[in-house]
Amino acid sequence: MKKILGSLLLLLLFAKFADAQAQYQPYSYQFYQKLNTTIYSTNTREHSSLKSMIIDSVLQHKYDSLMNYGVDTSRHHSWAYRKLFNEHLIDTKTKDYTFFADYLQELPIGRDLAGNKNVWLNTRGYQLGGTIAKNFYFYSSGYENQAVFPEYLTTYINQVGMVPGQAYDRSYGKNTKDWSDVTGIISYTPIKYLNITAGQGKTFIGDGYRSVLLSDFASPYPFLKLTANVGNVQYMVMWSYMVDPAAPAVNYTNGYNKKWGVFHYLDWNVDKRLSVGFFDAVIWANIDSLGRYRGFDYSYGNPVIFLRPVEASNGSPDNAFVGFNVKYKLTDGIAAYGQFLLDDFLARDFFSGTGSVKNKFAYQLGVRGANLFNVNSLNYLFEFNGARPFTYSETQEIKNYSEQGEPLAHPFGANFSELVGLLNYSYKRFDLSGEFDHGHYGLDINGLNYGKDIFQVYIDPAHRYGNYVGQGLTTNMTYLEGKIAYILNPKYNLRIEWGAIYRKEANTQFNDKTFMIMCGLRSSFRAMYTDIASYRTH
Repeated sequence: MKKILGSLLLLLLFAKFADAQAQYQPYSYQFYQKLNTTIYSTNTREHSSLKSMIIDSVLQHKYDSLMNYGVDTSRHHSWAYRKLFNEHLIDTKTKDYTFFADYLQELPIGRDLAGNKNVWLNTRGYQLGGTIAKNFYFYSSGYENQAVFPEYLTTYINQVGMVPGQAYDRSYGKNTKDWSDVTGIISYTPIKYLNITAGQGKTFIGDGYRSVLLSDFASPYPFLKLTANVGNVQYMVMWSYMVDPAAPAVNYTNGYNKKWGVFHYLDWNVDKRLSVGFFDAVIWANIDSLGRYRGFDYSYGNPVIFLRPVEASNGSPDNAFVGFNVKYKLTDGIAAYGQFLLDDFLARDFFSGTGSVKNKFAYQLGVRGANLFNVNSLNYLFEFNGARPFTYSETQEIKNYSEQGEPLAHPFGANFSELVGLLNYSYKRFDLSGEFDHGHYGLDINGLNYGKDIFQVYIDPAHRYGNYVGQGLTTNMTYLEGKIAYILNPKYNLRIEWGAIYRKEANTQFNDKTFMIMCGLRSSFRAMYTDIASYRTH
């Protein structure tokens, strides 16, 4: 790690300053889909699969139109009016630097009619960011939260110990959940071909709503990321440091087991329509299986992609993945996309069709587009995801593909198939969205590991051959959600929101139903996932 930091320091000292000012936008599907017309235009070669994005010159016009909607410079408005509807709470711009800051408040309330239960969320938070010269950008957000959730989310939090995608629950099983989460990044672009970002956050790889490679579902983690853009190629390498409270603690001094991850992603825009991406990742434990301190493995400090041979030369002690991402623009604004991730690979098992426990892979196919039926800002996505049993799991708990007890890829874990459809429409200050999700998966039952829970080691599976998606306690989930929001201030996504969720999860042991209606004040760009599946039987 010292060698890496030393090289970066030299690069910063001698690099030529870039001409473009970096501008960072936190990732959430609901905001990024508004950029569809530009990102998936056949007239651009935009790299679309690596998020969050530094807003570039191609996206700047569309981005500015979204952030400045409703601003009327021809009339003089009071300070209170401007701060409520048009501006950041603090907004300073000079030739040498910029700075903004906002207070974020969320207070939606509602009722779970099926569970006969009041639900609510009370969040106080902030976001701030700015630039220094044209090359340095910083951003941070933080939230203090209390909430009462519908029963299926309460069950999930009690089992996992985490509020989905946010942070650990400090209520320790109480009905009112209590958590806080903070993100922050510093971003430096020393030359126009390279960006260096470090901080506490998330990275999403893919063009879909979900990702089977790396998603934004798990809680934020510390990372150092280099992203290079040379011609039609974008290349990212990221080192991260994570924890796994579900894994047994090695000793009192070390506390929760900690682990490292390295991720590489190369995206090649073959032409204006076709893009192909190559991915690999390695997860390794901070303490080895014998209880010895290992720390950062310098053999993984090499920023070159495809580290599987390096991992193999180390004796294959770690959890290694390879995968690819593909996108093809069918027409202007419409793209088909897909992903494939390979965990373990033994040719005789992969091609034999025997359902081996080592036949571990995940996949995605989808289509997304803008202006459906020629209606401006009517955007859509349809996608199919799946993962074989035992994918992402390992022979040692700490090395599974997770962060803070939640998957780094798809929220369902493994042993599942999913069909999801999303529809979004924006008209002036109104945002309308709808989601349909059908999941099919198998939970563990009778104390046996059927491959959905990635936190279970797969050295003792329910059976070694004949595995199939949905095995175990076969479960089906239907999820429907609709929202209407009126945007008060686009700068920090302040809005009045009304919404409803219907969810049914059923198998031979339980039949859970949720019908929740909510309304209230929301703000921030963070994604809060409620379309999740159970990990374990109740």
